[in-house]
Amino acid sequence: MLGKVLGFVGISAGISLSIALGLIASQRPGSVSARAMGEGGLDFTRQMSGGAGVLQVTPVSMRDGFDLTTRHLPGPEGAPLLVLVHGSGWYGAQFDGLARALSDQAEVLVPDLRGHGAAPRRRGDVDHIGQLEEDLADLIRAYAKTGQKVIMLGHSSGGGLVVRFAGGAYGDLLGGAVLLAPFLKYNAPTTRTNSGGWARPLTRRIIGLTMLNAARIRMLNHLTVIQFAMPQAVLDGPLGHMATTAYSYRMNTSYAPRPAYEKDIAALPPFLLIAGTADEAFVADAYEPLMTQYSSKGRYHLIEGVSHLDVVNAPQTQTLIRGFLNEL
Repeated sequence: MLGKVLGFVGISAGISLSIALGLIASQRPGSVSARAMGEGGLDFTRQMSGGAGVLQVTPVSMRDGFDLTTRHLPGPEGAPLLVLVHGSGWYGAQFDGLARALSDQAEVLVPDLRGHGAAPRRRGDVDHIGQLEEDLADLIRAYAKTGQKVIMLGHSSGGGLVVRFAGGAYGDLLGGAVLLAPFLKYNAPTTRTNSGGWARPLTRRIIGLTMLNAARIRMLNHLTVIQFAMPQAVLDGPLGHMATTAYSYRMNTSYAPRPAYEKDIAALPPFLLIAGTADEAFVADAYEPLMTQYSSKGRYHLIEGVSHLDVVNAPQTQTLIRGFLNEL
């Protein structure tokens, strides 16, 4: 009898493995520019037009020896440590203006997350799920002084990473959070279909790889599972080499809250959430009714007429963050 049961289990496992591999093999990455993908995407016009001077970068060694490219502004004596986490597909320079503006009120760190920017090691990929959290924890521990309050700010997927960080092994490092139009989950009521045309998820691949990971099979986690509709003007421009147009399964998983994202929201420290009413990727007025179900620690502000990318440098955003830092 036991032999029959074991045989049935083995057959079932084999069938599940075959289904998973079939799903993965049935979908492959395509062309990645916004033009080729033929749908919306995000307007990078003002992000490409210059403005704030470029901040100097320095390498910071992580636990595995990888040098994380980081911008550091010392800030005044006794100020909190503010870590700015960029959105998907781009890199830390998106915060050059905001970092400089807030450096009179905070010590500011702005990394290019592993897999991004000029020195990614492997663009769009990490070594294992959770490595982005490890890097942020290492960065905080490299700079944070005894008793210094740590606040993490994230935009878009970077905001999702902040939410994930709060609910993970290093969440106790945070004393506050600022979320700029954060990605919470593909199926959250805050998320428009494919993030308004910015993202092209390879859904069958994601399902197949999730099945394999549930069986602790991780050898295919390097495969691409999502692509971004980066405007051709960005790809052809002087910063095109800095763009990251696709993520592996382990990067995509590491960059977002966990499937039970409500638990990560509940773990957030006191936080400020800002979004623009003209956000193309997310439903701005859906954040508060969703998140207040799981946390009473948030403050919510919508900025009229501001888009997804422009929320970072909107004057109102800076004013709201300053007020939040003062309160903390």
